[in-house]
Amino acid sequence: MDIALIDRLLTGDSTAATELYYAYCTKITKYLKKKLPEGELQDVVNDVFFEAIDSISLLQKREKLGNWLYRIAHNKVVDFYRKKKAKTILISQIPFFEFVDQEVHQPEFQFEKEKIKERIEKTLHTLSQPYRRILQLHYEEHIPVKKIAILFDVSDKAAESLLYRARKSFQKIYERT
Repeated sequence: MDIALIDRLLTGDSTAATELYYAYCTKITKYLKKKLPEGELQDVVNDVFFEAIDSISLLQKREKLGNWLYRIAHNKVVDFYRKKKAKTILISQIPFFEFVDQEVHQPEFQFEKEKIKERIEKTLHTLSQPYRRILQLHYEEHIPVKKIAILFDVSDKAAESLLYRARKSFQKIYERT
């Protein structure tokens, strides 16, 4: 059954996706129920099947569809707890971020910020026109390298190389001033 189902999924048969879901939903839900909070269970189950359908062409051994679905489910559990941990760490840092925010707005920090800004401007003006322009486009105007390549009428690699050399030149001059 699994091989025929996979073949139908690979050809884009939408009823095959529904059959896959109903054939394995109960098993995957039981597996995940032991590992996830109740409120997150259905979302993760759905994610497992969306992922399976999206990446069915990557399945190596067609006769191992069930095992593959359990592996996807396991990876989704790992992802869930990794994201939860990252969120917890970020939230625990809020007092630090609030402290930094208060410090940044102190008058002495503003003075330092102005000095750094002047130093950057001075460094930029000592660079050649192409270097100055590529740095401004990329860092001030947030234009991606591919678009810069078009503007400079060069290949993507040439634009990356030019940006690299401009950064190195900027660093060298900045450290001297």
